[in-house]
Amino acid sequence: MNLCWNEIKRKSHNIRARLEAFSDNSGKLQLSLQEIIEWLTAKDEELSEQLPIGGDVGAVQHQREFHQAFMEDVKSRGPFIYSVLESAQAFLAQHPFQEPEETLTDGKEVSPRRRILNVSRSVWKQANVASDLWEKLTARCVDRHRHMERTLERLLQIQAAMEELAVALEQAEGVRDAWEPVGDLFIDSLQDHIDATKLFKEELTQVREGMKHINDLAHQLAISDVHLSMENARALEHLNNRWKVLQASIEERLKQLQDAHRDFGPGSQHFLSSSVQIPWERAISPNKVPYYINHQAQTTCWDHPKMTELYQALADLNNIKFSAYRTAMKLRRVQKALRLDLVALSGLVEIFREQELQQGEHVMDVVEVIHGLTALYERLEEERSILVNIPLCVDMCLNWLLNVYDSARNGKMRVLSFKMGLVSLCNADVQEKYKYLFHQVSGPGGVTDQRHLSLLLHEAIQIPRQLGEVAAFGGSNVEPSVRSCFRMAPGKPAIEVSHFLEWMSLEPQSMVWLPVLHRVAAAESTKHQAKCYVCKQCPIKGFRYRSLKQFNVDICQTCFLTGRTTKGKKLHYPIMEYYTPTTSGEKMRDFAKTLKNKFRSKQYFTKHPQRGYLPVQSVLEAESSETPCSSPKLPHADTHSRIEHYASRLAEMESQNCSFFTDSLSPDESLDEDQYLLRHSSPALDQDSPCGQHMLLAHLEHQDKEQLQCTLARLENENRVLQSEYRRLKWKHEEAASVPMLTEAGEGGPGSPTSEGQQDEELLAEARVLRQHKSRLETRMQILEDHNKQLESQLRRLRELLLQPKDDSEANGSEPSTLSSPVSGGGHHGEPASRETTDTEAAGDDLEHEQDTVLQLQEVIEQLRNVFPSEPGTTSHI
Repeated sequence: MNLCWNEIKRKSHNIRARLEAFSDNSGKLQLSLQEIIEWLTAKDEELSEQLPIGGDVGAVQHQREFHQAFMEDVKSRGPFIYSVLESAQAFLAQHPFQEPEETLTDGKEVSPRRRILNVSRSVWKQANVASDLWEKLTARCVDRHRHMERTLERLLQIQAAMEELAVALEQAEGVRDAWEPVGDLFIDSLQDHIDATKLFKEELTQVREGMKHINDLAHQLAISDVHLSMENARALEHLNNRWKVLQASIEERLKQLQDAHRDFGPGSQHFLSSSVQIPWERAISPNKVPYYINHQAQTTCWDHPKMTELYQALADLNNIKFSAYRTAMKLRRVQKALRLDLVALSGLVEIFREQELQQGEHVMDVVEVIHGLTALYERLEEERSILVNIPLCVDMCLNWLLNVYDSARNGKMRVLSFKMGLVSLCNADVQEKYKYLFHQVSGPGGVTDQRHLSLLLHEAIQIPRQLGEVAAFGGSNVEPSVRSCFRMAPGKPAIEVSHFLEWMSLEPQSMVWLPVLHRVAAAESTKHQAKCYVCKQCPIKGFRYRSLKQFNVDICQTCFLTGRTTKGKKLHYPIMEYYTPTTSGEKMRDFAKTLKNKFRSKQYFTKHPQRGYLPVQSVLEAESSETPCSSPKLPHADTHSRIEHYASRLAEMESQNCSFFTDSLSPDESLDEDQYLLRHSSPALDQDSPCGQHMLLAHLEHQDKEQLQCTLARLENENRVLQSEYRRLKWKHEEAASVPMLTEAGEGGPGSPTSEGQQDEELLAEARVLRQHKSRLETRMQILEDHNKQLESQLRRLRELLLQPKDDSEANGSEPSTLSSPVSGGGHHGEPASRETTDTEAAGDDLEHEQDTVLQLQEVIEQLRNVFPSEPGTTSHI
């Protein structure tokens, strides 16, 4: 029993010793863990209280040193923390616990085993907390250290880049400050300065990239919650402002140089000032349109002096009866004056591509037109190796294009207009011109619709319109021509180039002047070994016209086109035109045709007409909305519009009632039958309408416009009188026809065939009277035109006599003077008085007699001026 008790006491003593040892070890371990937890918590709070990273190098370096000391302190505590955590791990290995924590009821004593488990659980919790705090603190220290290193590196980069850029900007600003004012530069050096400025701008590419790099670094710092210090921020802002100012200065300098080069350089209008000679001066309106000042006459005008002379020379061609040839020969003179007969179509296409003129509806200004024309004539001079007066050619061509497509001088024209004018007069095959012009209005599929075709034809018809010849080509309304062309592809909304070429091969009325122009150009150098039947010229130069009714009857172009005949005879037979030397095959063909025509009467050719062109019915319809509006008309353009309107109406009436007019005339009063047959039988001819009214009005376009307006007003008034008389007579016929119908109602009403036939006969008789009156009006118009020419001739001779110097008046005669030069009565009246001498009495009498003569001449000239006042809108006194 004692042994058992002793054994129990011994075990109890051992247990107590073990419990005391366990309690002592666990207590120390728990105290160490608690101390570590408190220290780590304090250090974490200290790390959180550190200031944000600064925005300059000095602040970041100071913060980095402080943080390094903080990290050293934490690092020095590391071995102790690791040893305590290892002790806790060993303790937990010796005293593991698996049972979950239990809550004990009050008053219940805790067993030793349960107490050991609770201590182990407490050590485990403290060890986990201490381990987490340690890992978190060390990670935060490392992250902040890395952040400081990256920030310091970026700040150092920003600082170095700012110093480098400051030096580069200072050098660039020095170059900018050394620039000479644009106004002090030589015109020839403008292009060199432009190139130097562009090179300088390219050299600043590194500065631009450096500024972008600095701003990117500052942005990255801002994203990482690091803001630049006030000093660095101000320095960066100052650099950005300097860079912006430098960029603006470069752009402004480049713009000024380019504007100066455009206005005064080789591609500007400045070099065009040499296109005129004293007393003329070339001036530029605000919209860049040129005009010309005559300082001697103190007048201004839109047309170049050479262009005015050219238009006056074109009036010599008004004696050509056929409008297509009259228009073509006028255009041929314009073509040669503009030197466009030397320009190839391929060169034009290259110029259009270089000038980026691809969109036809794009609007060009005058400067762009001048650039294109300058490049064109420079290329012509280089390729042809000929001397070209580039300023004169550019100015003349610009003047012609503005007259055709911008008569109101708005300073704008479409690219399609520019191309149409140049392509029409260039040196190329007519088929190639057709193809190129069609492609300008065709879509991606190579087809075009009615709208785009009307645009093309509208631009084309402006060329004869500017010459006053548009009425003979169907007028300004192109819709009938568009419908005529689309008949080549019935039922289709668009046509291909083959349809357009087929239509153009028929030489439609609205475009017949273009192929005739090519034939005129081809016939200039042609010689035919034949004698003219009229003027006996041999060989025949130019066109040759052979009769297909009589053998060996050839006519030269001068006699044929002007209507000259021999022995008072007229040509009533079909005519064949040649613009190249005839071959044996053509001679045999003509011989066969002539032999066949010998057995045909004149009535056969009247009943079987054959036109040399495709007629287009120009009905009086409204202008389609698809047809583009032309430039605003000048005040005197209304006259041409009215002439065109009346001519179109008259041509329409005659085309509908041709048989009536033919039957109502006697053989001596026929409508120029030779022209009628020519127009119908010649394979390549077009002529005016048989009516002489719009022919005469077209011939008068170079005469005084005010006189023409007065004549038109008088004719319109007479037309209204005739119409009222026609209505009165018609009313009388209706009244007379209604009387028997009231008394004999059973025999027929107002609409019976008998009354209608009588009324038609009366109307035909009245129409004959109107036709005779129209002929009288045409004769009066011809007399007025002849009288006008006689007065102009007298005026020219009087001016020559008045402007002749006194000393040369008897020996040399009078020198002709230009009609544009003003005649000042006061100046010439005072000149003889200043030369008066007292040598002999006879000299004084002669001088007095001469003064009286001068005064009388001046009075005559003043009267002529009242009759022929200057044209309004074209010349104005300064």
